[in-house]
Amino acid sequence: MAQAPVSLPVVRGFGETSRRDGWRMAPLITATVLLSFVGYATWAAFQGNHYTYGPYLSPFYSPELWGASGHAWFGVFPHWWPGWLPYSPALLILPFPGLFRLTCYYYRGAYYKAVWSDPPNCAVGEWRKSYWGENSLPLILQNIHRYFFYFAVIFIVILAWDAIKSYRFADGFGIGVGSLVLTINVILLGGYTFGCHSLRHLIGGRIDELTKSPLQHKMYDCVSCLNRGHMPWAWCSLVWVAFSDIYVRLCSMGIWGDLRIL
Repeated sequence: MAQAPVSLPVVRGFGETSRRDGWRMAPLITATVLLSFVGYATWAAFQGNHYTYGPYLSPFYSPELWGASGHAWFGVFPHWWPGWLPYSPALLILPFPGLFRLTCYYYRGAYYKAVWSDPPNCAVGEWRKSYWGENSLPLILQNIHRYFFYFAVIFIVILAWDAIKSYRFADGFGIGVGSLVLTINVILLGGYTFGCHSLRHLIGGRIDELTKSPLQHKMYDCVSCLNRGHMPWAWCSLVWVAFSDIYVRLCSMGIWGDLRIL
């Protein structure tokens, strides 16, 4: 009687693989970009200065709830701010977009591989032998992503208003390079945010037959279109939001000037 061959699961040691491509390069680049961004964003958040230039406001500091610039919503910094903590408006708002990205479904897979080597890459042996999943502390806290999505949408609206204001110069309407930088920043962040898996589920995840609701079906298709490019949206928006802060910062410091196009 013929018997079908049975293949046993392959147990690989850490870093073991039959892959012959340069699989180490992707996690190395990912780790470099992510850690560089975290390092720069942390440094920029603690500076508390050089975050405005004319009508421009760095996205790291928006919304500026309290501060000394003309962009502050509620005036100068409150008296209750602890003396041991640097005087920086960014520290009040950056945790919200930061946690949205940290718990993002795409970024989880990216930094699990690149930073934790869990696994280092597809079909490559990992350092632990059992699967823990995200059903216990601390990784179960990743489920708060769906709630930080709502905060992310609010920030998109605020940054869009900042981009509009970036065309309002002291002498009237104008277009500067910084205006375009902040506008592109909103477009990239919007593409990343509105392609979120949580929004996709919110629109159509609980409906068995989307075709019975044409409007929701159309919205679901739009989010799915953005979701298919979630990885490039995530990386482009990450790099550009840091560049936006750098641009405003260097203009404010007088290191380079803002070119007025109109």
